[in-house]
Amino acid sequence: MKKRILLIGTGGTIACKTTEKGLTPAITSGELISFVPDTKEFCDVDTIQVCNIDSTDITPREWSLVSRAIEDHYDQYDGFVICHGTDTLAYTAAALSYMIQNSRKPVVITGAQKPIDVPDTDARVNLHDSLLYASDPESQNVSIVFGGSVIAGTRAKKERAKSYNAFSSINYPKLADIRGNRIIRYIPPLHFNGGVQFCHDMNGSVCVFKLIPGISSDILSGLFSQFDCIILESFGVGGIPAYLMEEFTAQMQEHPEKLAIVATQVVHEGSDMNIYKVGRQVKEDYDLLETYDMTIEAAVTKAKWILAKDRGQTHSTIKRDFYSCINHDVLI
Repeated sequence: MKKRILLIGTGGTIACKTTEKGLTPAITSGELISFVPDTKEFCDVDTIQVCNIDSTDITPREWSLVSRAIEDHYDQYDGFVICHGTDTLAYTAAALSYMIQNSRKPVVITGAQKPIDVPDTDARVNLHDSLLYASDPESQNVSIVFGGSVIAGTRAKKERAKSYNAFSSINYPKLADIRGNRIIRYIPPLHFNGGVQFCHDMNGSVCVFKLIPGISSDILSGLFSQFDCIILESFGVGGIPAYLMEEFTAQMQEHPEKLAIVATQVVHEGSDMNIYKVGRQVKEDYDLLETYDMTIEAAVTKAKWILAKDRGQTHSTIKRDFYSCINHDVLI
């Protein structure tokens, strides 16, 4: 029996038309499906359009529209495929991993480096592979299907601007590869306790502060006064300059209600603040959170998800939630 799949359109390059002013999202999800007629052999597809925009314009509002659409149709379909622009696709995949948890049905996000209606596009293969993966009974949870790879929604990063293998799985194996109509799996399915859980709210008051040599410490006071969470993208395994650390600790003392998280600019292998004295000391003194092997996309969206919960949270409950493993996002 063929699976029922809901295709959700959001725009992006995959849905673009060429205009005098450049590529513009204009192709609807209903039109996208007409480019992959062979998928009728294994699935029946319905389509909806939640927006049709460049992915650089995606915000938590659009994440909520997508998660609500999936919740509204969850019982009617066997799986879901979201067509999305590539520039913020990894953020959306991570966000949906926290907004839609314990899903025994697959939520697949895909896109393309070229529009679906040009001859040498990667869009048709990506859309075909996504529908194939969403139709497989072993597929579950939020994932990205792109360039023949299946990546957990919390582990993807766009590392190539133009190549068809644009996304990599960071600090975690790919879930699967797709070759033609064959799915080659590497990671066994998760076992869930309880049913699917939906959350549609995200806290928008999260910022990432990327360190560069010689950056002024004066910036920190503005960040701590304006944002609920500051993610400090540090050097190496978690290195913070000594001159900056003094102001950083002063701001944490002045704003104990704010959440500070240390990440690393080095994508692969993650952070470890215990290696160097300066990092270890501040981590111990302030029970500072660090991202370890998480992607920055996962860290940002996980913080947004946690802070959108009841305001009565304590540092210990925030720490527990941040370090809980959701859709393969962190290994500590």
